[in-house]
Amino acid sequence: MTEHADDILHLLPARLKDARRAQGLSLEAVANLSGVSRSMVSQIERGESSPTIATLWNLTRALQVDFAGLLEAANKQDRIDVLRAADVPVIQNMGQGCRIMILSPPEDAGGHEVYDISISTGGALISQPHSVGTREQVTVLEGEILLNSGSVEETLRTGDTARYAADVPHTIAAINADARVFLIVKNG
Repeated sequence: MTEHADDILHLLPARLKDARRAQGLSLEAVANLSGVSRSMVSQIERGESSPTIATLWNLTRALQVDFAGLLEAANKQDRIDVLRAADVPVIQNMGQGCRIMILSPPEDAGGHEVYDISISTGGALISQPHSVGTREQVTVLEGEILLNSGSVEETLRTGDTARYAADVPHTIAAINADARVFLIVKNG
């Protein structure tokens, strides 16, 4: 930790409150997600109570924030958050022949999501409509894909980028060879 204990105790309430607000959660919602009473969450945010490690752990899990990050220096400009390749979450059972690596932080879920997707020849990521106004951007890193969005279809090759509506059924399919794409989802 890079700050003195007194500094941490002074900054912790504001950091927890900021994390809660960034998630758009009420005190009641945080209480339900964390198992910490609403009144205790409120007292901690006002600096009237110092949480135990167990309570702090439950709160950080509910708020999807890094436990250690709450206790580190506040100057985020002087830090780099690294997600090592071995730690990247992977989804293997979605679509046909797809391996989806989640590159965006958990707190961005439902907002601005980033994926690295490998699709085997003949495989496809078939998606149902997302929320109204959702858009996606796909860039082909390797191979060739067939992209469908609603009733529109387009073939993309290595280096091509497409932006399209994702609030309709849409599909990314590998054709002729394995493909790899970089996908950004911006929820509406």
